[in-house]
Parts: sequence; structure tokens; C-alpha cells
Amino acid sequence: MEKTRIEGLAGLQALVGKELAPGAWHTVTFEDILRFADATGDHQWIHVDRERIAKESPFGAPIAHGFYTLSRTAALFLDAVEISGFSGVINYGLNKVRFPAPLKEGATYRLVPMLIEVNEVKGGVEAVFRNTVEIQGSDKPALVAESVFRFFA
Repeated sequence: MEKTRIEGLAGLQALVGKELAPGAWHTVTFEDILRFADATGDHQWIHVDRERIAKESPFGAPIAHGFYTLSRTAALFLDAVEISGFSGVINYGLNKVRFPAPLKEGATYRLVPMLIEVNEVKGGVEAVFRNTVEIQGSDKPALVAESVFRFFA
């Protein structure tokens, strides 16, 4: 897998409106789901109760929390993109976030970023990426979110 390499402001500006190379494929495990439930205190049955899931869930398997998928985007982004030419970068926030399809236990997923805008701000630039978490074999993604990063000169 070849990462997209972004060098400085000119590199960012050259990629506006372009889909970048996707990141590596990963598989969500039940242990991942349980660890996230423990970390957040969200033990809703649709994620963690295999017995009840088998009887009542419309998905037929444990599903990852939407916020699990969202929380993975930072690491998945670094799988796909290598950035240089800045003294630092911070995650500044999110704009739109949607969870179109459940990420089921055992599903394989990856991030496909697209740079949608770059704006100068005091001390650097702000870039907005549309991050889509694809599910292998599904026509709907698990996540579409606009992530906002601040890059410092």
C-alpha cells in the first residue's frame, strides 16, 4: 500500500478536490468492540451481548459503536497519508459525521480520505478532509466524516 505524501502548503493545495489513496484494510474484532465499550462505559446490548444479539438484533452480529469507527479515523488517516513540511498538526474537530452502515464484528474496513478544502489561518493552514470508512463487500460505508486539521508553519 502506497501512502499519499503531502509536502507543505503547496502539497496540500495541489490535492484539494482529490480522493487520496486508501489506507490499509483492518478487521474489527469482538475484543475491539468490548475494549471500546469498557473505555466509554457504553455497554448497550447491540454491541456486547451475543445471546441477545442472536435473538433480537437486525444485524445478526455484534456491531462496533459508531464512535469506535470515528475514533479509528486518526490512526487510519496515518495509514493512508504521510505529511511533512509543517512543524506540527493537530486534530481541530469535525464537521459532518454520519454512520450509513453498521460495522459488524469480523468486517474488514479501511479509510479513503479526500481533501475538500484548505484555508489559511493564523500561524498555518486548516484542511478539511472527507474521511470515508469503507466496508469490504458493502455498497455503504460505515462512516463519512469531515475531519478538520490545523497544520502549523
